[in-house]
Amino acid sequence: MAFQFSAAARNAALDAIESAIGPAPTLTLLTGPVPASCDAVDDGVVLAAIPCPPDWLAPAAAGQKVLAGTWQDLSADAVGLAAHFRVVQGATCHIQGTVTATGGGGDMTVDNVSIATGQRVTITAFTLTAGGA
Repeated sequence: MAFQFSAAARNAALDAIESAIGPAPTLTLLTGPVPASCDAVDDGVVLAAIPCPPDWLAPAAAGQKVLAGTWQDLSADAVGLAAHFRVVQGATCHIQGTVTATGGGGDMTVDNVSIATGQRVTITAFTLTAGGA
C-alpha cells in the first residue's frame, strides 16, 4: 500500500519545497527533452530566463501550490521551441519538467512555445501537486 498523507502534511511539504529553494529563483525555458534529473547536464538552449517574484508560489492549499505574481520575460534570449523548464537558484536546479502551450497538458504552460528573440514570454500556469492523497 502506498503512503497517504493528510492535507495538512501535504501542504506543509509543498511549502517546505518553496522555502528550501528560496526567494526569487530563476525560471529558464529551454529547447529539447527534459534531462534525466535536476543534477544532469542540460543540453537545451536557454530561450528565456525569467526572474520569479520574491514570493513566487502561493501558499499551499488542498495539496497544491500555484504560481504567484507574474512570471514573464519581456525579451526572450533566443529562437526555438520551448520544451522544458528548470527552476534554478544560483547554479542549482531544483525543479524541472515539460513545457507546453496553454491547455497542452505540460507541467508548465506558456502563452506561446514557439519563441523568437526579443519576444515577450508569459507563464500561464504552473502547479506543484503533492502525492499521497
